[in-house]
Amino acid sequence: MHLVALLFACLLTGACTLMAQPLADFRRSPHFDEQVLEQTLEGGVRLLYNAPARMDPSRPTRLIAYALPNGNSIEQTLGARLQPGMDWHYDIQHIGAQARRLRELNARENLVLVLMEAEGRSWPAWRRAHADANARIAQLMARLAAPLPGRVSIDLMAHSGGGGLIFGLMEQGQIPASVERIALIDANYNFEAAAGHGQRLLDWLNGDAERRLIVLAYDDRKIALDGKPVVGPTGGTWRASHRMLEFFSPRLAMQREEDADWLRLNTADRRLAFFLHKNPEN
Repeated sequence: MHLVALLFACLLTGACTLMAQPLADFRRSPHFDEQVLEQTLEGGVRLLYNAPARMDPSRPTRLIAYALPNGNSIEQTLGARLQPGMDWHYDIQHIGAQARRLRELNARENLVLVLMEAEGRSWPAWRRAHADANARIAQLMARLAAPLPGRVSIDLMAHSGGGGLIFGLMEQGQIPASVERIALIDANYNFEAAAGHGQRLLDWLNGDAERRLIVLAYDDRKIALDGKPVVGPTGGTWRASHRMLEFFSPRLAMQREEDADWLRLNTADRRLAFFLHKNPEN
């Protein structure tokens, strides 16, 4: 009886049709209960949108925009069950599985994922190759929510070299008002207060009490690959995170928690949070 009543209500309101209808230009995924849209922009930037098959028109939409790390393709970043002979990159991110889990946990919003891959699989190299790279990034962000209906809020996230997209955006101008959260996942190499990055982030944070900035990094100062240091004497995200703290600490009161493995700093309202792993075993 309950199902009959629900169906009747859907037919009266038209909501069933809206929820089951794929978004314009999207196609059904053959693997999961999802719909996808692929785009390639001028300059070789690839985008893949991944949305639930049924978008609830009564819910707001949150777009999780993820700038890929150096060396990863969109397919590898989505992830897969690793089989013999497969590239190991398929087993290190699993962003597709994470998005599906978030949809299970968050029934308040339509959660849509868009993966952003630069030509050559490196946002820093892509920026060096294009004199107008920052302007192109700003244009990309301005149109990013266009395939989705209604009001869309954006969570802008980057891992490793994907941070180049976020810093390019800041160097072009103000962070768009549609961006509600920024997460730098070991991706803040480029931070320099003198370049205006700190002030851009502070102005954006202060523009709306709902905005959040999250920084995750680890102590990479002494890590080595094949016996050679991975970062230079002034490089790495551990040093960059402390440059960020030098900028923000005098301007925003932060609480500090520390144990053998972690250094955590955040404002009382959690709008700004740093999670820094000490990497004691290097």
